[in-house]
Amino acid sequence: MSTPVFIDLPIPEQAQELRSYLKSLSADISEEKAEAGILTDLRHIIEASNICWNSKDVNDNDIEIVFNSVISLILVLPPEEMLEPVTHFCEKVVKSPQGDRRGSLRLKLLSNLFYGLEERSPLRADLYVSMVKLAQQAELVPQLAINIEQVKKWVSQWDISTTKLQNLLRSVHDALIDAGVSDKATKVMIDLLGTYTEDNASQARDDAHRCIVTHLGDPNTFLMDHLLLLKPVKFLEGELIHELLTIFVSGKISQYQQYYKNNTDFVKSLGLSHEQNLRKMRFLSFVQLAEDKKEIEYAVIQREMQLEEADIEDFIIDVLRTKSVRAKIDQLQKKVIIMSTIHRTFGRQQWQVLRQTLMQWRENLSQVQTSLQQLDMIQQSQAQA
Repeated sequence: MSTPVFIDLPIPEQAQELRSYLKSLSADISEEKAEAGILTDLRHIIEASNICWNSKDVNDNDIEIVFNSVISLILVLPPEEMLEPVTHFCEKVVKSPQGDRRGSLRLKLLSNLFYGLEERSPLRADLYVSMVKLAQQAELVPQLAINIEQVKKWVSQWDISTTKLQNLLRSVHDALIDAGVSDKATKVMIDLLGTYTEDNASQARDDAHRCIVTHLGDPNTFLMDHLLLLKPVKFLEGELIHELLTIFVSGKISQYQQYYKNNTDFVKSLGLSHEQNLRKMRFLSFVQLAEDKKEIEYAVIQREMQLEEADIEDFIIDVLRTKSVRAKIDQLQKKVIIMSTIHRTFGRQQWQVLRQTLMQWRENLSQVQTSLQQLDMIQQSQAQA
């Protein structure tokens, strides 16, 4: 089978060569161009291009040449005519049989079309969703290297509908979760919930539900009180998922234990691990315990965290690894010396404390500045004398 070459051909000839090549692979396509014009030609060519993935006579290099040629045909179309061929192209490239090992090549082809489109083209949003879905199903999310800030910059250029934006963010979130990048996924989900307004917050139930589960399941996420302020999350009040979130925000270990006892099947249905939940609840409870203390005895930790005595020091070391608390372990005195800690919840009281601290710093800096000015005046007087 001859290798396809379509470089630097005029558009009609390039389309004709593509038809002939696909026909030689036994694709169901006529060699004659469509009387309706290039859009119909493209529809036929893209549909027939599927044979390239299944033919033993076509190698990866040939596939890349064929699809890059199709891309060049798409890119010469007027912007208002690109939607159908771009959508069709994405369908043919993303859809792959089980066991397909050409994920990287498929992702490269989508990327070629993505960067070939004009920078502000809203079609880039559809392409990016296709790239994310392909990366997810082919386990290539790290290769896609999702940059949330870059995505936000693109979105601001594309001027797409809120529905499309939500679909894009939802796809990115799900891909990051599957790839185990839960910290980035939680940030994306917050952005997604931020797209809902007071008028349509009730429509965000599934996203709000998913957001809570993502935060609860992320081993590195501890502060969750901000979720309770989100309008879509407020619409879940009275439901089991909202009750569970509230326990993680401000509840005690005993409350979680009772909740789990009463709702074991529900927690399991969320895909959450009871042991990981307990671990996080212990961390959060320790943070809250340490907020207003300079030292905590082992006996208190054992009682409040519901631990065995032999597990206390390992638990404290785990807490310190999260960097949510800075402390020293006094093994001889059997106590923990607290140096600093994050706040489990950050409400009005914490803002007032922060305000007072900043005001004190400002006053101290003012005194330092006054002292320096007085010192300068003394030095100047001595120099003049």
